[in-house]
Amino acid sequence: MDKNKKLKRAFVTAFPHTVPILAGFVFLGIAYGIYMNSLGFNALYPIFMSFFIFAGSMEFVAANFLLMSFNPLNAFLLTLMVNARHLFYGISMLGKYNGVGTKQFYMIFGLCDESFAINGTVNVPDDIDKGWFMFFVTLLNHSYWVIGAAIGGIFGSLVTMNTEGLEFVMTGLFVVIFIEQWMKQKNHTSALIGVGISATCLIIFGGTNFIIPSMLLILGILTLIRKQMDKGEVMT
Repeated sequence: MDKNKKLKRAFVTAFPHTVPILAGFVFLGIAYGIYMNSLGFNALYPIFMSFFIFAGSMEFVAANFLLMSFNPLNAFLLTLMVNARHLFYGISMLGKYNGVGTKQFYMIFGLCDESFAINGTVNVPDDIDKGWFMFFVTLLNHSYWVIGAAIGGIFGSLVTMNTEGLEFVMTGLFVVIFIEQWMKQKNHTSALIGVGISATCLIIFGGTNFIIPSMLLILGILTLIRKQMDKGEVMT
């Protein structure tokens, strides 16, 4: 098959699977772009950050890091904790990404929850190149986020609007993710552990220093009880 036709067929097959992601990423990206503008950054910041970082919720956190005193260790630990799930994503995708050529480097960089869900579960037709299919899924999802951030950044810089309270969008994002996971899971042990430890650390360390200790404690406790949770011995 002609290479151009092969690429076109892979793109056409991949695009419908990413349409639900299009709506969510563009609108959330717009909120991110406007949020960055409300913090005093011009449109180039959300555009380049969404292109080069592409870490979703972590980009909202990174925006605040840019306004704080330079603390690379704190930034590294928080980023690692927030995105630690990608370690497991990467391990589970090793087999699928094997043999796709140099495309895998971009696919590794662009791996997000949504791309993982699509590429990890969709049965690609036999007449479609699986490597290019996964590449276009990753590229399309990445593009949606960049487009949304660009729209929000440009719109926020051109239009004068009251952005008071917009910083709550990051909190709202995490609340929605929490509620969504709560509704999907029957066992709420991990969620209750997370809430309980976070609240305790908030009281002990204060609002500006509680995140890292709470993340470390959550990771440690969940690691200790992982086997019991897998067996269903810890039920809530």
